[in-house]
Amino acid sequence: MFDHFVCSVVVVPPLMVFVARLLADRLAPSIAARAVAWSAAVAAVASTISLAVFAAKAVAEEPSVGRALGWSAAVVARDTASEPWVSSLSAALLVAAVASVAYRWWRQRRILGLLPAGGPDLVVIVPDPAAGAFAVPGRPGHVVVTTGMRDLLSDRQFEALLAHERAHLADGHHRLVRVTELAVAAHPALWWVGRHVDYLVERAADERAAAVLGNRRIVAHAIGTAALSGRATPRPAALHAAAGVVLRRVSRLLSPGPHAVPAVLAVLPPALAAFSVIWTGEGLLDLIELLQAAAR
Repeated sequence: MFDHFVCSVVVVPPLMVFVARLLADRLAPSIAARAVAWSAAVAAVASTISLAVFAAKAVAEEPSVGRALGWSAAVVARDTASEPWVSSLSAALLVAAVASVAYRWWRQRRILGLLPAGGPDLVVIVPDPAAGAFAVPGRPGHVVVTTGMRDLLSDRQFEALLAHERAHLADGHHRLVRVTELAVAAHPALWWVGRHVDYLVERAADERAAAVLGNRRIVAHAIGTAALSGRATPRPAALHAAAGVVLRRVSRLLSPGPHAVPAVLAVLPPALAAFSVIWTGEGLLDLIELLQAAAR
């Protein structure tokens, strides 16, 4: 069974990071964001289930449990006799993963509950000298802009800002970011995947705003102007980027190059996630067969 632990918990998550880096700036950002985010979530679920399988094996290795349920604990333990630590480690990691995901879920809900309600025009202007703007998901969602940000931008740049934030709402980017945050909470090795999804949803919103305005340069100037404000406003789904990432976004808008890989490679993240699911499923079946053999 140890090979299933290695595949789902140790190998696939770092490979997901590699695939995310490969696809960023090579595929259309909207396609890459969805492929990477949902695949990372599936890989995180598979990893967590794999930990649960080995945690269950740790319980089954206890002699008292074996006597109570009618199997040989020694036979169960013998399956990973050369890696005796894997079952207990998995149990500890499972507890940590579940606690981390629960905390992240609670924090996401709490932040959303603190955000201002939307107005009839779906744009809320907040009196605050700090420059900030973000999209608040909901039915319907709305855009929050501080007076500091509004005063900073020209009318055309403000249109670009609204188009960008409305693109987040229209394309459901908050769902991609939130599900990736939960995946990262379940498996810390996916942290870089979370960073890539943050970048990709921003790029996707940039591209949609540029299409709405018909002017890529205006969107690039709006992004640069907002970044130069020197202040960052907390956002419900962490949809903001560091200065280096902002420069990448501006560069892509001002000099968009051709995609370097075919769009068919968007199947790489789902394929990797499916591979992890298959190995996790086989691990679960192996545990069932092991318990049946131990009961004979």
